[in-house]
Amino acid sequence: MTDIYEIKRFLKEYDGPPVRLMEVCGTHTAAIARNGIPGMLSENVQLVSGPGCPVCVTVTDYIDRLVSFAKKPGYAAVSFGDMLRVPGTRGNLSDARSDGGDIRMVYSPSDTLALAQHEPDTTFVFAAVGFETTTPAYALLLAEAEKLEISNIRLLTALKTMPAAIDWVCRQSDSIDGFLAPGNVSVITGSDVFSALSQTYRIPFAVAGFEGESLLAAIYALVKRHGSPGVLNLYPCAVTAQGNRMAQDITAKYFEPCDAAWRGMGTIRASGMMLRKTYAHYDAGSAGLDLDHTNAYCRCAQVLIGELLPSGCPSFGKACSPHAPLGACMVSAEGSCYQYFINHRGY
Repeated sequence: MTDIYEIKRFLKEYDGPPVRLMEVCGTHTAAIARNGIPGMLSENVQLVSGPGCPVCVTVTDYIDRLVSFAKKPGYAAVSFGDMLRVPGTRGNLSDARSDGGDIRMVYSPSDTLALAQHEPDTTFVFAAVGFETTTPAYALLLAEAEKLEISNIRLLTALKTMPAAIDWVCRQSDSIDGFLAPGNVSVITGSDVFSALSQTYRIPFAVAGFEGESLLAAIYALVKRHGSPGVLNLYPCAVTAQGNRMAQDITAKYFEPCDAAWRGMGTIRASGMMLRKTYAHYDAGSAGLDLDHTNAYCRCAQVLIGELLPSGCPSFGKACSPHAPLGACMVSAEGSCYQYFINHRGY
């Protein structure tokens, strides 16, 4: 294994062909900034963020539907905290709460069980947003609701699958020379899920953890492998080739693939997960939430697909900041714009 000091020296002094790498995962974006990695790289190694922030890729149609449930008598919208300030076309969940809407913030999907048991006359609509990492948790929520015979829980789903999004990015542009594959997603899916993409587009993938040395090792591996396909698992303590079969099985019991709408990417075939017909009675009306009406001054859509760095948006750090966000990329802690702002990247 190459010494970390040699990796740092190589990446700082690299003077070969320019290499443009995409970190797909929002948590990787945060870890890269936290560890000061951009300052450790040669000008010939550029990192761009991808569509790996689940809140950021959720379209406004979905937010509007969630807000409508919060304001509907006998209903409550249940969400993680990072969804509360994501803009829809008629405000966000936080605004709805100020207007008297019923919003419950939780830390785990399973927290909804106690809410539903304590208030049987209220229908709790959970904002089921996420990638392969969190979908099993929603399946477990439904399994427990069935076991406890709880009938007043619904899911409003905006569940996405990462390989389909990466495929879309590769089909739209040939400017990405390698991918930092998402570590948490890979724990569930396994590293082999990226093999077909790597071979089709002849570019390398490196599954990375979240420590600075792991990320630097992955970037080093991608630069060294520039122009050659292959999937490198540099997070073997958590990721296997085949992934977590138990999580995959419970997901498959409750959910099936569907087309899904992504901010900046439109509707991508078979890129989402929806409840199977057997469990449709748990669905809060997730189908058809495809429209995305974003602020005209927000460039989140281009940032999510690597077309633009956050600092390249005219509103970045001016009209748009974490205190007054124009788009979801500045709201979520996994959003590229938020991370660029708090870490003073690019300005």
